[in-house]
Amino acid sequence: MSLDEHAPAVVRTGSPPVPARRQSPSPARAVVVIAPLALTIALGLWGIRRKNTMWGDESVTYQLAHRDLSQIWHTAQHIDLVHALYYAVMHEIFGLFGGGLLTLRLPSVLAMSVAASGVGLLGLRLAGPRAGLLAGLVFPLLPQVQKYAQEGRSYAMVCALVTWATYALVASVPHRARWRWAVYGSTMLLACLLHEFAVLALVAHGVTLVVSRVPRPVLRAWSVAAAGVVAGLLPLAIRSAGQSGQISWIGGPVRLRYFLVVAVVGVACARWPLGVRGPVRLSVLAVPILVLPGLLLLITSLVKPLFVDRYVLYSNIGIALLLGGWMDYFHLVQRSSRTVWIAVVAVLAALVPSSLSLRTPQSRSNDVTAIGAAVRREGRPGDGLLYLSGQHRILTAANPEDTRFLTDLALAQDPVSSNTLAGVELPAQDIAARMLEFDRIVAVRAAGAHSPTNPQEEAKTRILRRHFRAYGTTHVNGARVTVYVRDHDPSLKAGPGSNSPGASGGVMR
Repeated sequence: MSLDEHAPAVVRTGSPPVPARRQSPSPARAVVVIAPLALTIALGLWGIRRKNTMWGDESVTYQLAHRDLSQIWHTAQHIDLVHALYYAVMHEIFGLFGGGLLTLRLPSVLAMSVAASGVGLLGLRLAGPRAGLLAGLVFPLLPQVQKYAQEGRSYAMVCALVTWATYALVASVPHRARWRWAVYGSTMLLACLLHEFAVLALVAHGVTLVVSRVPRPVLRAWSVAAAGVVAGLLPLAIRSAGQSGQISWIGGPVRLRYFLVVAVVGVACARWPLGVRGPVRLSVLAVPILVLPGLLLLITSLVKPLFVDRYVLYSNIGIALLLGGWMDYFHLVQRSSRTVWIAVVAVLAALVPSSLSLRTPQSRSNDVTAIGAAVRREGRPGDGLLYLSGQHRILTAANPEDTRFLTDLALAQDPVSSNTLAGVELPAQDIAARMLEFDRIVAVRAAGAHSPTNPQEEAKTRILRRHFRAYGTTHVNGARVTVYVRDHDPSLKAGPGSNSPGASGGVMR
């Protein structure tokens, strides 16, 4: 059955009203659900392995999900409590389907597919079947959605849960049944437990209801559900606040440009009369969820930097709805339709390079597979291994074979037995003594990172400077691996003006 609908004649002066839609038949609903889901799965499976590479955050998921549940819980008491539920979920998935690279990423593909179907149904409910189909198809084409649909982290799952919580919200407004609000509240709470910043979507929902001027009983029911979500999240928020040091790497807004561009485009689309009149209008729902979560993070960043684009991945729900509604509107009024569709084709063509780039190892900030391979290639059996700093041990932990024949000079207790991500290191004097027992040391340093000012890191740097010289450096995506050799003759020590390989930063490969 065709999803097309015939619009009655409209007056060409001013902004023409959007014609009312008939009630959506079930075949149209099925297409709105299945087509976005199928497209998202197809895009998610395309290049999902990224040449069998993995980046640092995925490596953390991979390592922790292979621990048992008690170990995950004990580790979360020290770090990454905010992701503990996700690691537990992935642990169970690994137990059922094996702990390979595909198993790491497929849950995100499926979650984003479910989110795409939810976006389609939201568009259908708010603006009709064609708008729903267009919104559902736009959603998986968005670069940010394509990126995190192929990543072994919680963001795709959070996006799916927020999408369906939003659908439950819209469905609850006219019906007011308590069980619907219970579904909304429990879905939002689960999203927040997977990642705390999902709670910002709750703020967007509240603004939508206030602007929509829903009846007081509806606003009261939402307030009860929202209070339940906040109460359920509060213990996690309080406990995880003590681990705020793990986001100390955020020096300023991360990938802010994408958020600003889609926010401007979305607000521009909202100027048109999108959708049909009802308890909740499409633009009144879409604009707050597109703009408010990111805006709140930016405002908070004035005190403490917190804005990272993936933390509010679910804001893409808003831009997809607005673009779908906008295309549907222009189709209905038949205003410069040829120009509009030419523009749509041009935009799709412009997305191709981005889609291809996202499926390469270079699309992430580091590549732990390449880092581990460089360590294996440059090290010799019996060499010492040093991480500058110790927290960078996670960069080679995904594949223990890469460091199997090397001696970790600073490690006192491994990550698993210590219930940490990077293990526990020896005191500074012990690290220095062990370094002096070796003639060759392979050192790993994350790109752009500076060693913390603690005794262990100062001891590593001091001994390397005084007793070793850099023999060669391999640069890989996200790190550099340097081989240091013992400088037994002080007169040969590398320094400014020296002709030794280490004087100019080593040999670049």
